[in-house]
Amino acid sequence: MFRFENPEYLWLLLVIPFLLLLRLWGWRRNKKRFRSFGDPALVRRLVPDASSWRPQVKFGLLLLAVALMVVALARPQAGSKVSHEKRNGIETIICMDISNSMLSQDVEPSRLEKSKMLVENLVDNFTNDKIGLVVFAGESYVQLPITSDYVSAKMFLQNISPSLIQSQGTDIAGAINLAMRSFTQDTHSGKAVIVITDGEDHEGGAVEAAKAAHEKGANVFILGIGQSKGSPIPLGDGSYMRDRQGNVVMTRLNEDMCRQVAQAGQGRYIHVDNTSDAQQQLNDGLAKLQKGETDSVIYSAYDEQFQAFLLIVIALLIIEALMSETDNKLFARFHIFRRLPVVLLALAGMFFAPSSAFAQNDRSLIRSGNREFRHRQFKKADVDYRKAMAKNNNNAQAVYNLGCALLMQQKDSLALKAFQQSGRMETNHLRASRSWHNAGFILQNHRQYAAAIDAYKQALRLNPSDDKTRYNLALCKKLLKNQPQNNQNKNKQNKKKNKKQQQNQQQNKNNNNKNDKDKQQRQQQKMSRENAEQLLQAAEQQEQSTKQRISKSMSAPSRRQFEQNW
Repeated sequence: MFRFENPEYLWLLLVIPFLLLLRLWGWRRNKKRFRSFGDPALVRRLVPDASSWRPQVKFGLLLLAVALMVVALARPQAGSKVSHEKRNGIETIICMDISNSMLSQDVEPSRLEKSKMLVENLVDNFTNDKIGLVVFAGESYVQLPITSDYVSAKMFLQNISPSLIQSQGTDIAGAINLAMRSFTQDTHSGKAVIVITDGEDHEGGAVEAAKAAHEKGANVFILGIGQSKGSPIPLGDGSYMRDRQGNVVMTRLNEDMCRQVAQAGQGRYIHVDNTSDAQQQLNDGLAKLQKGETDSVIYSAYDEQFQAFLLIVIALLIIEALMSETDNKLFARFHIFRRLPVVLLALAGMFFAPSSAFAQNDRSLIRSGNREFRHRQFKKADVDYRKAMAKNNNNAQAVYNLGCALLMQQKDSLALKAFQQSGRMETNHLRASRSWHNAGFILQNHRQYAAAIDAYKQALRLNPSDDKTRYNLALCKKLLKNQPQNNQNKNKQNKKKNKKQQQNQQQNKNNNNKNDKDKQQRQQQKMSRENAEQLLQAAEQQEQSTKQRISKSMSAPSRRQFEQNW
């Protein structure tokens, strides 16, 4: 496969037609001047060494050299061979807890930073194994699909923080279930799920998830990080996180729960402290797993081909320099020293040019990601955009494109963060407005109308003529106003229904009482006092059951809420 890494430089080829027209204009001008000297046949006899084709050939050689130099500047590449290699290794998916409690500093420098160091050291020890990365808090996301690219695994670690997930809390079961769905279909190699957490499971079901994972052929390792005595959660401004009652939150390592999960998953519980013992214990545990033969797809890097074009350019320049414009005999026609300085300058300019002209920069990575995005390969585009951000942290276009790739992967919380970051970084008002518009669109879809209104207002400040943003802003304002009114109307309707039901029940009771009195008067001998009491008790039980059903329907939550956000 053949491609150009910097295809925008090919626009310089438009200079070739301009040079041809300029050459044609010069040739016609010289022809007129030649005729002004006298009879053309007589003038040709006066200059017998003049050549009519050598100047054209020399110009053609220069024109071809310019075209090839432009092609070399566009960095032609070829190779792209895909090889399938058989490797003996295991598949490991790391589930990293990034809830707010991981910011605690009872382990230096913090629980989260210590976790990153563990993962990085683990990747350094891998050779033929595959690795994947899942981040979780109240929700779980696949940060890195299972792969043999260890460089990408380390790169993804740099951007992990609790702000990646808006729904805070700790759902270990959801992370284990997502990890099990992320493995390959290979049944020969050993599989391991490594959960790095402080053990504060707020949702439950972790033991059952670990047991189900072991039944599917995976071992669950738990790395408990932190101290059992507890530690506060810093907020970055010198204060600490507090609960709803205003008390400072003390996050503690739940070792008992961690041991239960590891035992259910037939793995191993390892306590992580300020020493390096946990790393060695984890390596020993993974070494005992069965290593099967896996088929790893290796994509070879594109090979640079500009050297061949430059060699041709050098040859053309040498030939053009040695060729004379007149028909001289033998060596008299080779005027080597007349053009030698020009050739030397050309060679020096090509070989001593800054190497960055051919190096892969952040712009080329963005273009590569754009190509992957157009082919709907959003995960590959995600990787290219992150690599571009690693080369240039101030490239707002890479951040915006990353948000688009994350949005197409339905990672709304990560996409929202990327668009907000792009909007703050972008200096161009139109592009910044587009970033804030997309951020507002995500918030609007999640019914966070107040935050969406702020994002749309920011977009309109930068681009007041954007009608789409103005329409969405008006819609969010309307929805925000209607939302509490709808709730009040529903409550009023429920109250009216309850009153009607109570009135109907009271009327039924009155009617029943009247009927009972009539019956008692008419059938005093047939009906006993005990039967009347049974009827009254049945009516009272029916009334209580209806009240309970109404209260349950009114108190049922409309959506899932997390009581604890750490």
